[in-house]
Amino acid sequence: MRENEVPVFWACSVTPQAVAMEVKPEIMITHSLGNMFITDIKDKQFSVL
Repeated sequence: MRENEVPVFWACSVTPQAVAMEVKPEIMITHSLGNMFITDIKDKQFSVL
């Protein structure tokens, strides 16, 4: 990776799985294979942290 480049990750089902296995976060919210949650509610309203 070059100095002026920024890594970008497509949030498909493989990316979060790889991140979780590497980072081992205390909590992680992702999707279920073949399902996607779509809503008009702002993400701030779902915040629990």
